[in-house]
Parts: sequence; C-alpha cells; structure tokens
Amino acid sequence: MMRNLLTNAIKFSYPGNKVEVFFKKNTDSCIVSVKDNGIGIPPEALASLFRIDIKQTTVGTNGEQGTGLGLILCKEFIEKHGGKIWAESTPGKGSEFLFSLPLKI
Repeated sequence: MMRNLLTNAIKFSYPGNKVEVFFKKNTDSCIVSVKDNGIGIPPEALASLFRIDIKQTTVGTNGEQGTGLGLILCKEFIEKHGGKIWAESTPGKGSEFLFSLPLKI
C-alpha cells in the first residue's frame, strides 16, 4: 500500500517537488498520510478514485502510464484489515492520500 501511494505521489509530482509522509497514532487507530505538491486531481475524478466499476487512469508528469488498479487494491487491503482510505486534492496544488488502520486487528 505504501509503495503504491509513494510511487503515485512521485509519478504525479514535478521534478524537485517534495513528497511527505505523516503518521499519527490515536487511541484506537493510526492514520498514515502521503502528500504531494503535484498536479492534483479534479473533483469529478476524486469521487471515483476507489471504484472498480469506473476505469480511470491519468498519465504522470513524465508520461508514465498506470493500470488504474493500484488504488483499488490499496482500498481492498486496507478495508480487509478494518481500515479506511480517502483522498483530498486541489488541482494544480497536489493531493493527499490518507488511510487509517485499527491498532488491534
């Protein structure tokens, strides 16, 4: 999951941009965040990122191609472990992908 989120952040960032990873522990869960300052995601695409019934791929800043399955697999793995995944984004300013996992599985 982390590798997919990190490679996506790098793929959709411009050379020299930074990618940040944050971790926060709550009483019953932990939250992990991968944040970039890249191209961002339009609101209409953000709403369907984790849906398997809507195929969507975006070309990276260096022309990289994706399959459109990475985020769907991340969602499946996280939910199988009792967690949640979501994204926040502003086109032209970057995206932040967050997921939570319970501390006790």
